[in-house]
Amino acid sequence: MCGIAGLLIPAQSLAAALLTQRARGMASALGHRGPDDSGVWLDADAGVALAHTRLAIQDLSPAGAQPMASPGGRYRVVFNGEIYNFAVLRRELEAAGMPFRGGSDTEVLAAGFEHWGIEATLAKARGMFAVAVWDVRERRLHLARDPLGEKPLYYGAVAGVGVLFGSELKALRAVPGMTTAIDRRALAGLLQYGYVPGPLSIHRGIYKLPPGTLLSLDCAQGPPDDVAPWGCRRGVRLTPFWQLADVAAAGVADAVADDESGQIDGLDATLRGVIAEQLVADVPVGAFLSAGLDSVTVTAIAQAITPRPLRTFTVAFDDPRYDESEAAAAIAAHLGTEHTTLSVTGRDALGVIPELPRIYDEPFADPSQVPTCLIARRAREHVTVCLSGDGGDEIFAGYNRYLFAGSAAGLAARLPRPLARLTGRGVLALPPGGWDRIAGAAATVVPPLRRLWRPRMGEKLHKLASVLDAGSPAMVYDALMSYWPGQALPLCDAAAPPSWPPARLEGARALIDECMLWDGLRYLPDDNLVKVDRASMAVALETRVPLLDRRVVEYAWHLPLSMKVRDGQSKWILRRLLDRYVPPALMERPKSGFSVPVDDWLRGPLREWADALLAPERLTGEGLLDAGAVSRRWREHLGGRRNHGLALWSVLMFEAWYEALPAAEAVPGASAWQGREAIACAER
Repeated sequence: MCGIAGLLIPAQSLAAALLTQRARGMASALGHRGPDDSGVWLDADAGVALAHTRLAIQDLSPAGAQPMASPGGRYRVVFNGEIYNFAVLRRELEAAGMPFRGGSDTEVLAAGFEHWGIEATLAKARGMFAVAVWDVRERRLHLARDPLGEKPLYYGAVAGVGVLFGSELKALRAVPGMTTAIDRRALAGLLQYGYVPGPLSIHRGIYKLPPGTLLSLDCAQGPPDDVAPWGCRRGVRLTPFWQLADVAAAGVADAVADDESGQIDGLDATLRGVIAEQLVADVPVGAFLSAGLDSVTVTAIAQAITPRPLRTFTVAFDDPRYDESEAAAAIAAHLGTEHTTLSVTGRDALGVIPELPRIYDEPFADPSQVPTCLIARRAREHVTVCLSGDGGDEIFAGYNRYLFAGSAAGLAARLPRPLARLTGRGVLALPPGGWDRIAGAAATVVPPLRRLWRPRMGEKLHKLASVLDAGSPAMVYDALMSYWPGQALPLCDAAAPPSWPPARLEGARALIDECMLWDGLRYLPDDNLVKVDRASMAVALETRVPLLDRRVVEYAWHLPLSMKVRDGQSKWILRRLLDRYVPPALMERPKSGFSVPVDDWLRGPLREWADALLAPERLTGEGLLDAGAVSRRWREHLGGRRNHGLALWSVLMFEAWYEALPAAEAVPGASAWQGREAIACAER
């Protein structure tokens, strides 16, 4: 796992020494991703510089250092990630006569590019990666990102500077002249969903490379002026080499009609092969272990195929609502892992919040980022690589909202729009706590109603009320996923987030199919995987996600829907598979979720911090957010009338990031506040 960066400028517009200096500055900004080594390579005549910071996982010797040349010297490569089937690919290349001098997967990639070509090699490679390749002969720059978007890659063409790319935005901002103007659509997306939807980034003109895509830039006549990932421009070509939407469509059209036992056997064999590959490393490997189905499945199979005890890690929270450490310890004892419980207090969690702008680099507002940062930090004290159970919900229909969305969409379709709107307003008129008291009293007085009682019933009713008037099933799901309703975004202008949904699934068997696809295209790469990557790489910890290997994803999409959801139970096939490894009694505890009590924190220990960031005069002076709309939500939240924690968290994470934006990155020579003010004025 590493950091990559580079720049492509008009040929000979910078002396080699200055080009080197800029590339080193980009690498320095990514030092946390690769503390073991760094390197820079130039093609000064072409105006190209590649930079790399290394976290040594495979081949710890200098033979694994980057930037790396292909065997014949045609390509120079910088690579972030892991190619899990590199040993198989290496044997094929050796049989074809390709020479090797070390044992790294980067060297296998470089040889593959020369022997098979770039597109063909990417199609063969199984892993997580972001890679940049300079074709010395053809003067082409190629950028590629793994199929599900596990590894990040930002890029853009900056007027007066050239083409820039890097694993994180801070590498691009290290280059003099890099613009930090705010993209209003990206800000709208952040406020509505809690993350910046790709391919946008928070900075105008800088983009995230879409997952499963190869971007090729013909630089023979100099760097292109526009490299946006849409439209058709001279010298710019985007080539998808693996697309989730295509896999999903093929899967639902040709679902495997096998016996249930055979399908479970097939999933077991697939996961065993994938996890065996992902356990390979020249450094210590462990696994995150909660009491949740996904992490337990990954850990159980990893331990079953590992001859020695696997290191496992669980966070113990001092708030019993979020603590799963006792259940996880019991599971670890059954599996025989070498288990470590990492105690985290509320004070620890609050203490990490000031670091979030630096860690996440782009404003990011999923509150579970807090415990994710804490467990990554603690695990890094023991291992360099950790397996994670992320991805299971998106491919095995694990989220409760999938079932809820179907019920809500059905109810919304049966109600006339005026009645739906009136009903929603009536429900929202009473605070969630009021509905909790009414529901509790009704369940006590009328015993048959007890089976309908659920914890935090009021919040669920409010969520249902907020989507009744949404319209189509797609918009119902969009409303369920929104922190702020789209029509109520607190922006100073009419900017709207990227269109929803990002794709429709032809032949979908139920709304659940489309929800899984939408989450796989947006929520997974732009929220879940961002959360894990930045938190882990901030402390130079590599995380590996077996459930997102393309073979597992393809297998899951070819399953009948009944193997995922049955009798109201999600992830049915994964549960039956886990029964082979863990007694069901150990898994009976409801999963609490990897979250934090953000609603309570904002009314309590974080109130002073939030008050300062949400001050109306501050928001008005910046000219980006509607101070009145934010203040109304803040007053309702403080008064306990509504829980607006997530909506307010998205504003707070943007404001904390905006405050931390270094002055030099905004307007050279200005103070931090002057720099941000200049950006806001330029945007207005």
